[in-house]
Amino acid sequence: MKSYRLNRLFNAKSGRCFDVAIDHGFFNELSFLKGIEDIESAVSTLVEAGPDAIQLTVGQADVLQRIRGRQKPSLVLRTDVANVYGKTLDAPFSRMISDPVAQALRVDATCVVVNLFRIPGASEVTDQCIQNILSIKPECDIWGMPLMIEPLVFKPNDQAGGYMVDGDIDKILPLVRQACELGADIIKADPTDDPAIYGQVVKAARVPVLVRGGGKASDEEILRRTETLIKVGAHGIVYGRNVVQHANPKGMTKALMAIVHDGATASEAKSYLA
Repeated sequence: MKSYRLNRLFNAKSGRCFDVAIDHGFFNELSFLKGIEDIESAVSTLVEAGPDAIQLTVGQADVLQRIRGRQKPSLVLRTDVANVYGKTLDAPFSRMISDPVAQALRVDATCVVVNLFRIPGASEVTDQCIQNILSIKPECDIWGMPLMIEPLVFKPNDQAGGYMVDGDIDKILPLVRQACELGADIIKADPTDDPAIYGQVVKAARVPVLVRGGGKASDEEILRRTETLIKVGAHGIVYGRNVVQHANPKGMTKALMAIVHDGATASEAKSYLA
């Protein structure tokens, strides 16, 4: 049954996926709310732009699912909440929502997503993440719900001044492999510092790999990076703030869709931002 839901998630033309993540309110960080203060407006804009999926929480899933019509994006449901994105790590945790697969089925989700953190000095959070995955995996298999695992490698908090992606491939590869070994159907992983070597991550995963957008970047950087990542074999992208915090979220969505599904270059895609 998982294949039925995966068919709704991955684009029929390209076989790839563009998932726009706007589940940031789960994490209790003020800066994450820019662009999604009005969640109804944000979802409406994205639905009009037409990505393959929108990533939401249990408290926001209805905003997408009550929209009429068959062509709206699929729902990817965030199933864990954490407090690890602030400038200080005060008793960090990651907690799973109750009955996550049942809740996902009730809101007609196409996929569920759960984190796998690697945070310097916070191994207890990694343990919590692994317990979350071990708990949700059997339920996903029983009910045919695809499981997306999100291995995130953090830089040291005192060095980065809050959450920042660590693009070291030697750190990303083993965490991606661990996520695969834990039973991921899809991997949502950090970009490497050098996007040209991302094919190594794709090879290590064995399942489709969607690349995270990470922190805010310039239009040129995000489009060039995406072009390279798709060329080296990524199966799609999961971008959030680089879309919803953009001055033209609809245009940025269409630009990224052109790269992911049509093989457009970064220069060609930039025309959607004009």
